[in-house]
Amino acid sequence: MLGKKVPAVTFRTRVRDEAVGGPNPFRWQDMTSDDYFKGKKVVLFSLPGAFTPTCSTYQLPDFEKLAPEFRALGVDDIYCLSVNDAFVMNAWAKGQNLENVKVIPDGSGEFTRKMGMLVAKDNLGFGMRSWRYAAVVNDGVVEQWFEEEGYSDNCESDPYGVSAPQNILENLKARAAA
Repeated sequence: MLGKKVPAVTFRTRVRDEAVGGPNPFRWQDMTSDDYFKGKKVVLFSLPGAFTPTCSTYQLPDFEKLAPEFRALGVDDIYCLSVNDAFVMNAWAKGQNLENVKVIPDGSGEFTRKMGMLVAKDNLGFGMRSWRYAAVVNDGVVEQWFEEEGYSDNCESDPYGVSAPQNILENLKARAAA
């Protein structure tokens, strides 16, 4: 993945729009890979599912808390991507009180598949989902890659550590110091 451009995909997102009115003031908005990645340095992390234990207890909250440290190292945005639809991702973001991390819904798994990270999670009742990984993406090109060990379909465990925000921060700090 290093040195490769992220795949060109259109994501179906839901954005708040008071003009819609009613109890659910959201509208559909298509966002492209360029909208998310072009002309900026971002950290992208992808995980098996919104609301799942490791993702909700450690990975997402820690990225949220450490966002100022990432910004100090030149990161413009932090994105959390999952093979979940926009409704699920927005509800999860709201439930996590996100202010610093933005969620990307990869509802069909197209981006994840094109990244080579789509795996079967049928053993958990999930279907096709993302393997846990993270990347530093600079102007759409993968600069650093953090993939959890054991990539496989129906993996019995959920490895977590390589893609932890603390590990990515250490790598960014080491690069900055070099």
